[in-house]
Amino acid sequence: MRDFGIELYDRWTDLWNGELAADEIMAPEFTLRYAQPGATVYDDIHDAKAFAAQIETFRAQLPGVRFAPQGPGVVDMDDTRTGLVARPYGVRFTGRDGTLTELSGTDILRAENGRIVEVWSVSGGLVGRSFY
Repeated sequence: MRDFGIELYDRWTDLWNGELAADEIMAPEFTLRYAQPGATVYDDIHDAKAFAAQIETFRAQLPGVRFAPQGPGVVDMDDTRTGLVARPYGVRFTGRDGTLTELSGTDILRAENGRIVEVWSVSGGLVGRSFY
C-alpha cells in the first residue's frame, strides 16, 4: 500500500499544480483543514468541483506557482486503501515584485477506499520559510 499512498500524494500535488482531476482523487464529500494564515476560504469547501475552482483562483493569484513533494512520505494504509499519507512539500513562486519565494509545509491526507476524505495542511503561509 506504500506505493499507492505515495501515488495518491503525488496526484494531490499534481492537483495543486493545475492538473485539476479533483473528482478522481477526492471523495464525493471531504473536509479540508488548512492551518495556515489566510486559508479560511477552504473551510467551507466539501466537493471536488468547488475545490478545483478554488485551486484555479489560487493559481491565478500566483502565476507559475509550483508544488513538489519533499522528503520521504509516511504511509499507513490497509488493503482497502484506507488510512493516512503524510509528506512534506515545497512551494515556489515569483511574486509580482520579482522576488522568488520558497516555502515548506506538510500535508496529511486521510483516505477511505482510495479517495481523500480529509486533509490537514500546515505551513507558515506567505510569511513561512523553506526547510528543504
